Formats: sequence, C-alpha cells, structure tokens
Amino acid sequence: MAERYNHMGPVPVLPRRDEESAAYLQSEELRRQKRRMMYKYICIFLVVHIIVITIIALTVMKVKYPKVRLGNINVRSLNFDPTTPSFDAITTQVSVKNTNWGSYKFDAGTVMFLHQGLTMGQVSIPKDQAGMRSTKKVSVTVSLNSQGSSNLGSELKSGVLTLSSQAKLSGKVKLLFVCTILEQPQNY
Repeated sequence: MAERYNHMGPVPVLPRRDEESAAYLQSEELRRQKRRMMYKYICIFLVVHIIVITIIALTVMKVKYPKVRLGNINVRSLNFDPTTPSFDAITTQVSVKNTNWGSYKFDAGTVMFLHQGLTMGQVSIPKDQAGMRSTKKVSVTVSLNSQGSSNLGSELKSGVLTLSSQAKLSGKVKLLFVCTILEQPQNY
C-alpha cells in the first residue's frame, strides 16, 4: 500500500526564550528612556515658566506711585504796589505721570499752593484716568489769597517768588487688565 506522506512545509524556527526576553528588555529600556526624557522636558518647561513668571511679577506687576508735577506757571493781574503787593490768580498745568503697566484711575484730588507754610490757594483736580505708561495733563486756574503773606513784597521786588505745592490723589492701578491695586500717592 502506498504510504501516505503528509508533506508540510518547513517548521518555522521559533526564537528561544533568551532572545525574546532580550528583545522585551530592550523595548522596556527604550520606554524607560523615553519616559525619563519626557519628565526632563516637563521639569525644564516648569522651571522656565517659574522664572518667567517671577521676572514678570518683580518688574511688570510692581506698582509705583504716579508722579504729580506742575508745568509752567503764569501769574495773572500782578500788582507791584510796594505797600500791598498782590496777584489774583495763577494758571498752570498739573500732569499725572503713570509709570505702571496698567491704567491709573484717580478720584478728584486737590493741589494746594503754599508760601512759607501758609496756604495761598487750593484747586481741585477732576476725576480722570491716566493710561498705561502715559501722562495725563490738566490745565487749572488757581485763585490765590496773597494778603496774609508778610515777605511777599520783598520777594516780588527781588523777582523771585517761592511757592511750594502739595498734591493729593487717590486711585486704582489696573495692571494688565487683570488685577486692581489701590494707590494713594502724596506729592510735596
């Protein structure tokens, strides 16, 4: 009888256990290295962001008092009478310089003009807003009472009149449209 041969193809060579385990260990090591690199990049990302946020907080977010200054002063109706020298009013420009990285909204304030410690006049500054890193200028006319000053005649004769001013404003600085901080500067 004819023998029946069962002809099958060649038997595939299966990898041995040590080859499988070596390939598996190699792939695990690659995954571990990729995870380490990912954690390193995440840490570097966080450190850079912490540094940037710290720099912004220490420089940009630092609130400074706005500066209040007077411009040129023009004296109106000056009387050079030696016995009772006087003048009625002065015109000046009050500028509020905002050096912050946000707008400064200030309430109505006052500017007082003093001569040797005596108040000669006072004017109010209307409620307004100075933009980010800009200057708001307000023209004012001040009625002065120069009758109470004793050395006014001698100062007017010498050509130099010493006046000092004192301004008080209160308001809020809104930094980068995010947070609001109260500011109450006083300039002398």
